[in-house]
Amino acid sequence: MNSPREKRSVYALFRQRRNEENMSHNEKKLANIVEELTMFFFSVGAKEIRSGIRVEGRTAEIEFAADYQQEYSDRLDSLEKYFNEPKNEALEDFYWELTGTGDPGESSQLLMVGMMIDRADVEIGEDRVSLRLYKELEL
Repeated sequence: MNSPREKRSVYALFRQRRNEENMSHNEKKLANIVEELTMFFFSVGAKEIRSGIRVEGRTAEIEFAADYQQEYSDRLDSLEKYFNEPKNEALEDFYWELTGTGDPGESSQLLMVGMMIDRADVEIGEDRVSLRLYKELEL
């Protein structure tokens, strides 16, 4: 492994593997966000939940729509508040490790999602919620 070509080849493989690991890490985070939202909406009586993830360049967009039962409408008030809190990037991995813990539908789960995203558009109707969440992906 003395030739420059062999050294470039090893470096290229290392870089490719690192990119694959980061992508896997990004994909896991996106999946956890969708899972947390799904559990939250089940906890407010949702019978129909739709989600989608679109990745363009370094930005991921999560679309989420669900219905809810009126008796839980007060729990939806925190959605916009938690999702538009300033993000603390130093704590993002810590919050990511905590996803899946706690009881489904706790407001702390929404706070964790809020700390993992960069911004959100929230529309709350009489019996439906539409979310569009944005996350910058790690390289």
